[in-house]
This record gives sequence, C-alpha cells and structure tokens, in this order.
Amino acid sequence: MMPLDVIGFGALNVDKIYEVNRIAGGNEESFVTGFSESCGGSAANSIVAMAKLRLNTGFVGKLAKDREGELHLEEFERWDVDTGGIAMSADGRSGTAIGFVDREGERALYIDPGVNDELRSGEVDIDYVEKADFLHLTSFVGDAPFERQVEVAKEIGDSVKISFDPGILYARRGMDSLRPILRRTYVMMPNEREVRILTGEDYEEGARKLIGEGPDIVAVKLGGEGCYVTDGKDDVTLDPFKVEAIDTTGAGDAFSAGFIYGLEEGGDLRECGKFGNFVASRCIEKRGARRGLPIRSEIDKIRGFTV
Repeated sequence: MMPLDVIGFGALNVDKIYEVNRIAGGNEESFVTGFSESCGGSAANSIVAMAKLRLNTGFVGKLAKDREGELHLEEFERWDVDTGGIAMSADGRSGTAIGFVDREGERALYIDPGVNDELRSGEVDIDYVEKADFLHLTSFVGDAPFERQVEVAKEIGDSVKISFDPGILYARRGMDSLRPILRRTYVMMPNEREVRILTGEDYEEGARKLIGEGPDIVAVKLGGEGCYVTDGKDDVTLDPFKVEAIDTTGAGDAFSAGFIYGLEEGGDLRECGKFGNFVASRCIEKRGARRGLPIRSEIDKIRGFTV
C-alpha cells in the first residue's frame, strides 16, 4: 500500500438528520419539516473533506456488516479513502447519529455508538497507522475505543504527527485523561467551549495552557468569529469567510480538514487557519456535513488571498 497523507481514527456513524421548526427543550414539542440520511462521524467527515482536496487518506474504526456499514464503505470508495484499517463485525449494529437542525442552522445530536464502542486492541494495526504523515483523532462515546487511541498514541513512531479534535465528549473527560494523547499531539483543534472546559480559561489563555501540555499548535475554532491559532510564540486571529449559514453540521470537522491540508502543503499559521475557515464556510452553505465540501481547485483559488 502506498504511503498516506492522513489517516482518520474515530467513530463511524450514519447521520439521520431531521429538519425541524425549532430545537425543542424539555417538555416541549416541535415538528419535522424534512429528513436526510448520510454517512458521518467527525474523523470520517474530515477525512472525506481531505480526500476531496486530493490528499491520500485512510481510516481506522469499526463497522458492522449491516446496511449502515455498507453505506460507509461505499462512500469511502467513492472518494478513494483507503479502508484497510476498518474492522468489520459480524454482529451488532453500526453507529448512528440522530440530529435535529432548526431554521437557523443550529443543531442537536443524539449518538447511538453501536460497534464503535467495541473496538479491540487487536483490531488496530500499528503498521497501517505508521504509513501516514498525520493520524487524525476524534472522539468516541465509550471508554474502550478511547483507550485504543491512547495505546496507539503511545506506540506509533515520531514520524507520525497526531492531529487531535477532541469534541465536547473528550473535553468532558478532562485534562488528566487526555494527557497521554496531548503529549504526542502536533496540532490540537478544539472549539472555544472545549478550551474553557479543559482549562477554565478564555480561548487565548486556554490555548497557551494547552500548548504547555504538549501540542506544537493549537487552533481554536470560534464559529462565526473565525479562528485563533497559536504555536506558543506567534499567534493569529482570522475572521471567517462571510457566507449564508444553512446548516452548521460538520463545520468543525471541515475546519480541521482545511487546517491539516494547509499543514500538508507547508502553510504557516495564517495560511492553515485561512484554509480551515474556507473549508468550513463552504460546508455550512449546504445541508449536511459533506455536501458543501470544496474540491482542490476551489481551495487553490484562495492561495494568497488576504483575510
């Protein structure tokens, strides 16, 4: 197998998205205005985004031999994502994420992890992981696959750089739990809320604290405010590309993809942040996490564009 630029390692879910008039709270009602189904999972969304940008990609995770598992394999094949690191279970069900998106593009998600949470040590091939420049880690619901990620972070050689998008699930595990991964992380890409949960600080001071835990770079996703990127010496704040937000699902995953693409292309902090913002802006212009993702020729047009 040829070397890969990036391998994703995270949960694989089929997103079942319901469009609603509003996100209902406790003891409230809302109504459904539309429905769509697509493959998802944070790392998988980022990997597909990078594959569309013509990076050579692969994946580590687990699926069941069911309809949802086949959907994932077909989607990866469509974008030439190598599936050699995916374990297949004869039993159980593949993961599902049930989402509700309101008219303003805000969302609420409920996760049914399925076989994602049954990933065993022997089902992760270290030799496969070490074929990549980057290993992109995102969250699982359960403890077992998280422990697998910690094991892999400790075992892989220094030639593999870890990119880490913790998500709210891993942020809530706390700094002590994440330290084995953070010590090996090259770039961490949390959002503002996750930084505050982990450090108790605002995103600038919190990012500096996270740099002290191991990452070389911290890129904080600020949603409609763009991003803040630091390596502990230099820092940059970048405004977002102005677009009409239809659906924010997958925006953070898209940002991570654009940022890693920038690193693979040798970009500096500003250029990587710009690429992240651009891919995220294209994502939110359409429903779902993947429909709006740009191709290589689109991102190439913004090289040298000042933001």
